[in-house]
Amino acid sequence: MKPGAVDIITLGCSKNLVDSEKLMAQLKASGLKVRHDPESVSAETVIVNTCGFIGDAQEESIRMILECGELKKEGRIGSLYVMGCLSQKFRKELQAEIPEVDGWYGKFDWNTILKNTGHVWHDELENERYLTTPPHYAYLKIAEGCNRHCAYCAIPLMTGRYRSRSKDDIIDEAQRLVARGVKELQLIAQDLTYYGIDTDGKPMIADMVKRLSDLPGLEWLRLHYGYPDDFPVDLLPVMRERDNVCKYLDIALQHISDDILRRMKRNITAEETRSLLTRIREEVPGIHIRTTLMTGFPGETDDDFQQLLDFVREQRFERMGAFAYCEVEDTYSALHYRDDVPDSIKQSRMSTLMRLQEDISYENNQTKVGKTFKTVIDRLEGDYYIGRTEYDSPEVDPEMLIKADRELLAGEFLNVRVDRAEAFDLYGTVVDDNPN
Repeated sequence: MKPGAVDIITLGCSKNLVDSEKLMAQLKASGLKVRHDPESVSAETVIVNTCGFIGDAQEESIRMILECGELKKEGRIGSLYVMGCLSQKFRKELQAEIPEVDGWYGKFDWNTILKNTGHVWHDELENERYLTTPPHYAYLKIAEGCNRHCAYCAIPLMTGRYRSRSKDDIIDEAQRLVARGVKELQLIAQDLTYYGIDTDGKPMIADMVKRLSDLPGLEWLRLHYGYPDDFPVDLLPVMRERDNVCKYLDIALQHISDDILRRMKRNITAEETRSLLTRIREEVPGIHIRTTLMTGFPGETDDDFQQLLDFVREQRFERMGAFAYCEVEDTYSALHYRDDVPDSIKQSRMSTLMRLQEDISYENNQTKVGKTFKTVIDRLEGDYYIGRTEYDSPEVDPEMLIKADRELLAGEFLNVRVDRAEAFDLYGTVVDDNPN
């Protein structure tokens, strides 16, 4: 056991990662040694930041808590604390089931965690982060909570209503990150497109993106987690006209069948969805759209799923993920619908969808062969340097595999020609060391 050290384990999304990074900055300011997602958990204090979005994420979080509980029994760690979405929603039930945990905290109880571990909150460090990502990119969270009420989603139950951060607060944090060498910001929220409605009475995401893109030294700004209903179309000219705003949009659509969209409480129709996608592509030429689709929602018929397959063939999304519906306690769908699609069919439909997308991704990538793209270098892996274009977000999107006759540095931007393409990877050669 390492005295005076804290191991933080983060599960789930990048929004959780930002929470962990801010807590780590506070702990470090108290003189503690902090580690993130260590290969071997061995600190005097361990904090598990949990995810509670869907069943698989909940099971992963519980499994990690139990594993740490065993380490505590064996005397290999000291105190064990749990925070985050799962703890926010199921604290009472978990307390009764896992007594090895010394403290259970919700998603926003950072002050209490510090107090109960014998430390204090430093107000002057509120926008400081202990970065766990490579130093050239970071996630920037602009809001908490969600005002949407999708039938399948427990996020509003765990995070509460939407709360936009102040523009000055966001700019301050972004400036601090860029001053530290961050060149690429991934803008995140549960719903980026709702930003400002709770404070200004109208969407302010376009204005926020403008202000951020004006920051000197910021090479790329990427947008994650938009919502299709009432999409703020004034954002589109900003994406088109600002060179450092990536032509990339992560917008979860979930389905295209009108009946399923209605049952999901998505507040948008198939026709409106198609119209929005057409407008986005017309106003931002070359944009790459990432979306997420769901199979097996209660009531989904063979015809509903066929509509979804036809939609994917029609739209040819550059980036797409899929997941099978999983009933989550206390959500609208859990309370009002019967989970009537067998798991085998959910999984089969998801696999069919992803096989189709693999073919589409391969064909889309073939159109890039012979073309040159501004590319950031992330790391060296085996014989290849691994990079990304503006169309690729870290961790989830295709990568550029590069062989070079000189050392390439992480965070370096280069022009890379695509020589070969697979479904989910590109292979390229550096052709220009100065892409700007």
